[in-house]
Amino acid sequence: MGPRRPDKESKKQKRAVSRDADSDGAAEPISPKTLIKAAESQLQEGNLEEAEILVERALGLVVALSDEELAISNDELLVMDLYGQINLETGDHEMARRCFERAIALDEDGTKDEAVGGGPDKFLCFAQLSEMGGMDSIKWFEKGASALKKQIQTLEEVKKRSDQQQMLLEERKKKLAMTLCSVVEVYMTDLSLEQDAEQRCEALVTEATMVAPDFAETWQTLANVRISQNRFDDAKAALTRSLELWTDLSPEDPAVPDFASRVSLARLLIEVAMGQEAIDVLERLVSEDDQSVEVWYLGGWGLYVMGENQKESKSSDEDWKASWISSRVWLNQCQHLYQLQNYRDERLGEHAKELLGLVAEELGEAPSGEGDEDQWDDDDDDDDDDDDSDEEMKD
Repeated sequence: MGPRRPDKESKKQKRAVSRDADSDGAAEPISPKTLIKAAESQLQEGNLEEAEILVERALGLVVALSDEELAISNDELLVMDLYGQINLETGDHEMARRCFERAIALDEDGTKDEAVGGGPDKFLCFAQLSEMGGMDSIKWFEKGASALKKQIQTLEEVKKRSDQQQMLLEERKKKLAMTLCSVVEVYMTDLSLEQDAEQRCEALVTEATMVAPDFAETWQTLANVRISQNRFDDAKAALTRSLELWTDLSPEDPAVPDFASRVSLARLLIEVAMGQEAIDVLERLVSEDDQSVEVWYLGGWGLYVMGENQKESKSSDEDWKASWISSRVWLNQCQHLYQLQNYRDERLGEHAKELLGLVAEELGEAPSGEGDEDQWDDDDDDDDDDDDSDEEMKD
């Protein structure tokens, strides 16, 4: 049987128990599938608390099923898979591990229909949650990749695919490419000292670019591998290809990489001296979320590196000074948010201070009001609040 939470109940659990009690007098008993469908809807809406309450009620009903009923029903697999996803979202990784572990036991090769909780996702989540990491993570990533390849093969064998089937095929290929790239990352970090690490990375990233050539993250991963090999021209070519796939698209387009991927992309661009491209990416990120300490830091660092390169190449003083003045603006906003959010990355904070010190040695301290024309959002909000308060006092 699947995992249960510890005896010590949270407020959410108590509320779930209360709701179960309220439903005792209902004319028609509710089924686990009905509760799961409602929980999935709440999860899609971002209502994690409501989703958790509903899936816990479904789990209670599944626990009450007889062995014979469990044998002919996929309710337990459905509950465990969704419960694992919810716990992953809420940050309860231990509970998520236990749920996915049970789901894997119920669908060992991922061949059951995804409509009943089958498929590759539980293997991929379990790989990310692995406490051992390294080869253990790779084992589960490979199990997920194997299930994805079976799904892809089945779809490719359909001679006349519908639009929906074609879309599903492209989604599966993208997910497979992401999985292969995840294995590359494990080899480049936890297993970087393995004798065959470089060869495995080469094979995996080549397969990823072949499976999903229009998926920007595969080229980004290829660039990361090339940087580790000191093949910087090849890394630049891969990053250029990655950028070409999405930079002209609207932010809502699904082909645009997620926020975290683009932050990593900016780091890689700075590393290979593609400074302007990095700033273009970072400016777009700031337009989407201007509260990211890391994005402001990377912008400051990237502009500092640009100015340094301009200075070394004997560019005009105006060029490198302009880059460093802009760097100072980005880094000062980084520090502002760093303190405001009690940011915990001390190395980032120290490097930002170091860069500001180097700029100050050349250009002096920032003049009062530098960057004020942009007006940080939190300051605007404070001003608006003050204005509202003044109006209320006048009334």
